[in-house]
Amino acid sequence: MESFDILAGIFEGFKVTALVTFYGMMWAIPFALITGVLQHFAHGAARMVVTCIIEFWRSSPVLILLFVLYYALPSFGIRLSGMTVGAMALGLNIGGYGSQAVRAALQSLDRGQVEAGRALGLHRLYILWLIELPQVLSAMMPTFVNQFIQLVKGTAIVSLITLTDMTFRAKQIADTQYNPVGVYTSLMVAYLIVCYPATLLGRYLENRVRIEHRGSREI
Repeated sequence: MESFDILAGIFEGFKVTALVTFYGMMWAIPFALITGVLQHFAHGAARMVVTCIIEFWRSSPVLILLFVLYYALPSFGIRLSGMTVGAMALGLNIGGYGSQAVRAALQSLDRGQVEAGRALGLHRLYILWLIELPQVLSAMMPTFVNQFIQLVKGTAIVSLITLTDMTFRAKQIADTQYNPVGVYTSLMVAYLIVCYPATLLGRYLENRVRIEHRGSREI
C-alpha cells in the first residue's frame, strides 16, 4: 500500500477528529473564561471550591477521565456517547489550563482602569465586560490557538472509546497491512498537516498582539 493511500485512509477519520476538536473547544473556552474569572474575583471558601474544580479537570489524566466517563458512568445509569465523552474530557482538561491563563491575564491588567471605570459610575460587571475581558481575549488569542493545537493532538486517544478518528483508522490500516512503521509515520504526517497551519496562525497572532501592546505603550 502506497504512502499516499495510507495517508488518504487515515484522513477518513478526520471528520471525527475535527468534530471532537470543535466540540472540545465548545467546552474548553467557556470553562476557561468562567472559572478563570471566578478564581480571580472569589475569596475564601468560594475561591477554594473554584480552584478544586479547576484542579480536578486540569490534574486528572485525560485517559482516566475517558474511561471513567465512558465506562463507569453507565453503572450509575448515566450513558454518554463517545463523542460527548471525548469532547468533554479533552475540553475541560484543556479549559483547566486555559483558566489559569485567564486569571493571570486579569491580574496583569492595570488596576487604574478599574478605578477609572468606577469613577465614571460603571458597575464592576460592566467594567469586566467592557474594559477588562476585551483586553484579556486579545492578549490570550495566541494561548487559545496553542490550546487548540493541544486539543487536536489530544484527540489521538479517543480511539480508546471506539471513536473512528485518524488514530483509530491508522490502527485499522496497520492491522491489515502489517506496516506499522509506514502507517504511524503517515499518522504523524497527518497530524502535522492538521496542526501546522494552526501553529502559523498562533505565531501571527502573537506578533500582532506584541505590536499592539508596543503601540499602546508608545501612545
